[in-house]
Amino acid sequence: MKVLSVFGTRPEAVKMAPIVRLLAQTPGVESRVCVTAQHRQMLDQVLNLFEIKPEYDLDLMRDDQSLAELSANIFTHLDPVLADFKPDWVLAVGDTTTVVTTSLLAFYRRIKFGHVEAGLRTHNKWHPFPEEVNRRLATVTADLHFAPTDWSRGNLLREGVDEKAIFVTGNTVIDALQFVSKQPEPDDVQELFEKLGLRDGNRNTGKNSFLIPRRLVLVTAHRRENFGKPLEDICRALIELAKRGDVEIVYPVHLNPNVRETVNRLLKGVEHITLLPPLDYLPLVHLMKHAKLILTDSGGIQEEAPAFGIPTLVLREVTERPEGVEAGTLKLTGTSTSRIVEEARRLLDDESAYARMAGAVNPYGDGLAAQKIIQALLTQ
Repeated sequence: MKVLSVFGTRPEAVKMAPIVRLLAQTPGVESRVCVTAQHRQMLDQVLNLFEIKPEYDLDLMRDDQSLAELSANIFTHLDPVLADFKPDWVLAVGDTTTVVTTSLLAFYRRIKFGHVEAGLRTHNKWHPFPEEVNRRLATVTADLHFAPTDWSRGNLLREGVDEKAIFVTGNTVIDALQFVSKQPEPDDVQELFEKLGLRDGNRNTGKNSFLIPRRLVLVTAHRRENFGKPLEDICRALIELAKRGDVEIVYPVHLNPNVRETVNRLLKGVEHITLLPPLDYLPLVHLMKHAKLILTDSGGIQEEAPAFGIPTLVLREVTERPEGVEAGTLKLTGTSTSRIVEEARRLLDDESAYARMAGAVNPYGDGLAAQKIIQALLTQ
């Protein structure tokens, strides 16, 4: 069986890495990897972390590239790869431009397509944009649907997908998280804690001893639908929270100019707010482990934070991951300044409210998703 795994962004790479690593060890499978490099720098550090060397690197990242330009480039550069390798299966994960174009190309060439992380829905085509439509289109072309949860399986069934083509596997991000969280803590994380004075006294690691922060608030916010006023409102909420004096807010800022300009204009130099360049996945995971609270509009972090028992406020109006909200590990706040501040203060000040969220059960799997996906492929 010839399997081509295609991905282009860091979140895709993280979620595909456990599958790629296991495929390479599976007898009877010829596995190759193609990266579009939709996000070049952020992709490369994940490839290095998981020791993945792509056979095909399309290197398509360009500054200020429109979605139409990116789509056209993926179409014209990925098609020759399919013609060269002639895979039996193409795998892609999630809902990016890479995923939707890959699924269409596989369809055009009558190659079977397996959609990892299938069935996520907000039922609002503008939130998140363009991801909601991307994943719906990928569903139409997919031959196998690897749904992370029963809820996502239900979405697919309601859309008429044959139940025999759906496999509930858990999310491969948990597989990846278990691998990465066991790696040694990077020196730059320790140095950041020391610089910010985030000390707690419960842990000694020899010559590099430092103390785990109790009031670290980790922020990631970069989604397209939050560009402009929504992101400005998020930043104003962070300014209000920083005035407390008992928190240190750490915000790794996405490279997109629409994010960097707004965040630096409003937050640069604000006391108790530290702006960082985008972090590699390894230090980001260790920051998550030590955070008191996470504020995010990211998709993946909504799945990762519950694995560490970290209460998470989702800076979006809707989420395609309602399992976390239902389980109590996530809370939707939208981007209203007052709502974000209110919910963050409640969790920082009310120990019982914090404990309820921190103790909720992670609904996203047991770390065996890659194994279940490959087993399903081998039975086809």
